[in-house]
Amino acid sequence: MPRAGLSPRLVAEEAARLIDEQGLDALSLAAVAKRFGVAVPSLYKHVDGLTGLRREVGLLGAAELGERLRASATGLAGVDALRAVAAAYRRYAHTHPGRYAALQRAPGGDDREARRVYAIPVEVLTAVLSGFGIDGDQAVHAVRALRSALHGFVDLEAQGGFGLPEDVDESYGLLVEGFVRAFRSWPGTGPARIGDEKGAEGEPTGGGY
Repeated sequence: MPRAGLSPRLVAEEAARLIDEQGLDALSLAAVAKRFGVAVPSLYKHVDGLTGLRREVGLLGAAELGERLRASATGLAGVDALRAVAAAYRRYAHTHPGRYAALQRAPGGDDREARRVYAIPVEVLTAVLSGFGIDGDQAVHAVRALRSALHGFVDLEAQGGFGLPEDVDESYGLLVEGFVRAFRSWPGTGPARIGDEKGAEGEPTGGGY
């Protein structure tokens, strides 16, 4: 690709492809420059060194994950939305392991753009949980619990941490169903607020997309 064709977005996308193929530890300015066929100094016009490159890849991953989660929940609410979002979360981690690893590094407190982008996946999860009647402070606790469980599972999976012969897909499904039960009876919610009930017109009620 000619040097004039580079842009911060293109550099971040190529870096993301690199780490999906070779792992996050493979990320370097030299490796990305080689893929473009340019000298390393050419990248400094588009990213602020290796730190800036890592930031851009993290932003790309967070935005993509948020988009995938939001798309998976469209038209759904409550239990159906939770199952769809959990499946989309794991699918993204499988499809883009390098990007998923990159977005686990939280942005600095003074990076307003990064904090906004990194908040998108959390906002989707919060909206899904509103379909169970979980909001306010309890939504923060519930989202933390869900994120910790989903991330823990996919991270162990990526590291080859599941060595027994039982089906891993079934294990993940059971994990999600455990949260279905937990969220149906989450403290501070009531049966009338559970988001998997049908409304008068047959449409799901609650906070789905």
